[in-house]
Amino acid sequence: MERKTKINAENGRQDVVITREFDLPLELLFKAYEEPEIVEQWMGTKVLKLENKPHGGWQFETSDAQGNVVFRANGVIHEFEPEKKITRTFQMENTPFPVQLEFLVFERLTDETSKLTMQIVYKSPADREEMLKLPFAQGINMAHNRLEQVVKQLI
Repeated sequence: MERKTKINAENGRQDVVITREFDLPLELLFKAYEEPEIVEQWMGTKVLKLENKPHGGWQFETSDAQGNVVFRANGVIHEFEPEKKITRTFQMENTPFPVQLEFLVFERLTDETSKLTMQIVYKSPADREEMLKLPFAQGINMAHNRLEQVVKQLI
């Protein structure tokens, strides 16, 4: 199956650029990042906090079937412009990965389609390379597929 989410990771750099065009109006794509109930559905995680404002915080947590926490991430929202951009930090707890900086830019392509461009900046090129060793590309493509599927049900 073709990956609709594209990842550009140029050698020697400490960032990646992720792009995805969605068959969703801009308003609905942005809601998928703004509304905790929708985030929980497409990410398959629990939203503990999501303060959509400058200097707001966020925290997500995923548990296994027995209720054991297997993943927790948090960060600070630095910029929040509805239907335009979100700038935030992202840190996975209990991992060796340092905090990363994420720039999310939302664009209207047509009345029914939109585009998300994410630039993720890592502390170093080595940190980025370690992250890319994980099933990163496959995981984000699956998440974006799920986002589109979940949000289409809202139409």
